[in-house]
Amino acid sequence: MELIEKIKTREARIGIIGLGYVGLPIVIRFCEEGFRVTGFDIDQRKVEKLNRGESYIKYIPSRKTKELRGKQSFEATADYSRLRDTDCIVICVPTPLKKNKEPDLSYVEKTSDEIAKYLRKGQLISLESTTYPGTTREILLPRFENKGMKVGKDFFLVFSPEREDPGNPKYSTKIIPKVVGGITSRCTEAGRVLYEQIIDRIITVSSTEVAEFTKLLENIFRSVNIALVNELKILSDKMGVDIWEVIEAASTKPFGFMPFYPGPGLGGHCIPIDPFYLSWKAKEYDFNTRFIELAGEVNTGMPQYVVSKIIDALNTQGKSLRNSKVLILGVAYKKDTDDIRESPGVEIVSILKDKGTKVDYNDPHIPSFSGMRHYPKLAMKSVELTEKTLKGYDCVVIITNHSQYDYEWIVKNSRLIVDTRNATGKIKSSKIIRA
Repeated sequence: MELIEKIKTREARIGIIGLGYVGLPIVIRFCEEGFRVTGFDIDQRKVEKLNRGESYIKYIPSRKTKELRGKQSFEATADYSRLRDTDCIVICVPTPLKKNKEPDLSYVEKTSDEIAKYLRKGQLISLESTTYPGTTREILLPRFENKGMKVGKDFFLVFSPEREDPGNPKYSTKIIPKVVGGITSRCTEAGRVLYEQIIDRIITVSSTEVAEFTKLLENIFRSVNIALVNELKILSDKMGVDIWEVIEAASTKPFGFMPFYPGPGLGGHCIPIDPFYLSWKAKEYDFNTRFIELAGEVNTGMPQYVVSKIIDALNTQGKSLRNSKVLILGVAYKKDTDDIRESPGVEIVSILKDKGTKVDYNDPHIPSFSGMRHYPKLAMKSVELTEKTLKGYDCVVIITNHSQYDYEWIVKNSRLIVDTRNATGKIKSSKIIRA
């Protein structure tokens, strides 16, 4: 196959569509392995920054993006007509939910329409965006075959789910095994050869549907188990039992147990969203995914639970929620990142503001945020964290347990602490209320 030879000899030009938390690490890996890469994004600011050698993702240092420009192996563009110059196209666009929790495939559909305009013989297209089983075959394939070409012969189509863990220094793109499933066996082979150039281990599966389902299972497994431990956190709180101590003790069992930890709610682009893609698809088969629905109900209710704990905490000081001053520590959805997607911290800020609370936030990784999809009118800047700042709030709420925070100093200088992450677990103080 001519395409496979071009990939193996590094003559193939790679196109990455979507230059965010998934797309940019893949760009870097292909460039590190000697490929010429064109990055596509509709956000002109991202395009301009990358072409200047600047990174807009905190855990990807600018030295990495400067190296790409220095080698002249990478260029970013918003001009999708340049897709015709690429040999392999990797799609890394968002797949959010609509308000009614139905899949929003508009980004995938628009991207596929653009690819179809410029599709030529010999190209490989890989969809990495998480979606329901059947998307690659039902949404992408008809658009491409409308060009009069045959899949597996004239062009190649695979699904290979992203497995990025933003900010995790232990697992880089190169060492996380990659699942690949194609529409035909020749498609799968082309996909395998492409990804084995940049990733240590490739797992091929029998179809795109298996690959799509694999990603959903991974995230549903986490969603259900996090929901379980979140529910048990609420129960243990009522019983006066420390759930964190329980988890620590249970984790000593060398078999049959895997620790999951409670929190203020789910964040990121995967776990809060992906399970609902499968529950929606399941309705076509007259099947009710009860575990998924229940886990979603528990997890989406956690921000309201945190607010109820803030109310309880303020009541111990004879204060109401309205007009109280509350400081949120951390609005990133996970520790030590600048990733704010679907953040429960932002939802908690929004709920508190709606109830008349005077809310500020501090996050060393997120100096400001505004215009978010679910909160278009919310615009805030991080306040400086000083002794005087802390003492000026009625309650300080730990939402994200960033490593940069000095928790003993925070407790010492705060009037009241609500801790959703057990960040103050080793500190004994009557000021602290677990949530």
